[in-house]
Amino acid sequence: MWYDKVFVELEKLGDDKQGEKMSAYMQNKFPFLGIPKPKLKELEKMFLSELKKSNDIDWDFVDTCWKKDYREAQYIALDYLGTKAKKLAKDDLEKLKKLITTKSWWETVDTIDEYVGEIVAKNPELEQEMISWSKDSDFWVRRVAINFQQKYKGKTNAELLEKIMVNNFGSSEFFINKAIGWSLRDYSKVNPTWVKDFLKKYNGKLDKLSIKEASKYL
Repeated sequence: MWYDKVFVELEKLGDDKQGEKMSAYMQNKFPFLGIPKPKLKELEKMFLSELKKSNDIDWDFVDTCWKKDYREAQYIALDYLGTKAKKLAKDDLEKLKKLITTKSWWETVDTIDEYVGEIVAKNPELEQEMISWSKDSDFWVRRVAINFQQKYKGKTNAELLEKIMVNNFGSSEFFINKAIGWSLRDYSKVNPTWVKDFLKKYNGKLDKLSIKEASKYL
């Protein structure tokens, strides 16, 4: 494919020592070439303009990035999807779910949840699918269900948010309890009364971490 040259150029910029540091920061879950974000952004400019010429989303490119061993390739894929966020359609939801459940870690998952939010905002019927996601066996999928409305602010479906969070009460998973707290914290900026009532209503069921995060601006 034409974009193979992107990976050739990317790999030339690798710095082994920096890569080790970046990998260590991510608990050595993924290998890194060792390319700082500014340099990565410079390289992206070389090909994103080419990809932008098409209205369609090049999922072959995204999948190719996701199959690469080094983490920078996944960052490039997400930056590319960010340029196409408004083009994401209902049929793309399952493709995003595949990315969520593959090479999963917080920094990619927490970018994808915004893209999921874009799709659901345009297709409200998918709110029921988010309830299903909130009960998924993969906690990263559940985390996205909890957080996908974070950018909605005053347009947040509070009833839906409550159902999704209740489905995750009792979890010992750090990333789930943190997500509940973050979503409540963000929503408290526009609807503090609702969040206060929620904390009171479910006192004793919420994890301490969730309460701590949710109470930050109250």
